[in-house]
Amino acid sequence: MSETVTKTLQATLATPTTGKEQRLQRLLDIYRQALHDAFDNGADTMSAVNEVVTPYKLPYQAKDALKSYVPKLCSTFNAEELDEEHPIRLVNRAAKFDYSEEREHGYVWQVPQPGRGTNFWIPLRINPEQESLWFDLLSEGANAGELRLQRHRTSWELHVTVEYSVEGPTDSDDTDETPVGFDIGESALITGCALKRDAPRKPLLVSGSRAQQLRKEMFTTLRRLQSRDAAEWRLDERFNHYQNALTDIVEKASRQAIEYAQQFKNPVIVLEDLSYIRERLDYGKFMNRRLHAWAFARLQGRIEDKATEAGIRVEYVNAAYTSQTCHACNRLGRRSQQAEFVCSNDDCHVSGFQADINAAANIASRVNPWGESVRWEPGRDDSPQDGCACDSATVH
Repeated sequence: MSETVTKTLQATLATPTTGKEQRLQRLLDIYRQALHDAFDNGADTMSAVNEVVTPYKLPYQAKDALKSYVPKLCSTFNAEELDEEHPIRLVNRAAKFDYSEEREHGYVWQVPQPGRGTNFWIPLRINPEQESLWFDLLSEGANAGELRLQRHRTSWELHVTVEYSVEGPTDSDDTDETPVGFDIGESALITGCALKRDAPRKPLLVSGSRAQQLRKEMFTTLRRLQSRDAAEWRLDERFNHYQNALTDIVEKASRQAIEYAQQFKNPVIVLEDLSYIRERLDYGKFMNRRLHAWAFARLQGRIEDKATEAGIRVEYVNAAYTSQTCHACNRLGRRSQQAEFVCSNDDCHVSGFQADINAAANIASRVNPWGESVRWEPGRDDSPQDGCACDSATVH
């Protein structure tokens, strides 16, 4: 029995020539202008977005992506403002790749441009761990979805959403699964909680203090170097130093998560859907910067990758109210302190509970769509996980 799995392939564009760099930057600038124009005009239908973006010199793949994306922002997600660092979104018709062993960089991508005969090819540095999936994409063993092109300080990154088939678990007499929820945050990098008969079992807490310290050091160090007009190579060297350290933390934490899930019978990993996290978060300018800088989706992606390798199913659920709802009685409560959840129901046996474990237990319980303990509200985000949170990767 096979099932369809969605993953996001990541690649870095090889350093472009001056001409190609200018064309990429122009494409990004015009795309963001069109996005903000359509959003500011309240275009909540595809036809309304089409009227706004038609005059812009964009490839049709970008305009079609805008016609799908902007109505979601206006109607479904009720976004009040846009982040300034939106990537270029392109529909799957922009997924034109080629491979040759004779090239220094085997994979190349045809970058869409407006007009006829204006597209150009650019080499890609792919993630070696995803090479088999890139082969599947070229051989039509996988289907491409949305593409996102994002500029970082000195490089360009391409993310390609793909769907491919994997062998699912075989039928057996013992089909009971153990949902294992993971809550990802700052103070506790990962909090895991398995549910057995709807009760939390053997929670996992992975401290995020080291990651917090590294991110703080990275921010202050880069800001100080920039104020001193430090050379580009110096900025890149320090940024790469912190990036490598954070990547090491992500790898170790995701491995701990899988090992934790494997100790339970027939585990299914449950994660929060963090799509459009940039539009939904509004905790003030300082906290937004901190939260947007942390790679929530990057950590989730590594958990999903390792879970797939271990043959563990991964599900994404609505993230609303997971930290504010009591896992035992489903009543809204409060967090009297950052690490403590207090239930407001006097009849509930849960008076005080570790807040992150409570959130992880709620995430695990939502693997059953009929058991989701989220009060209904108009316009609530019920969208499936689609990889959009990859925009929140740690950058300069």
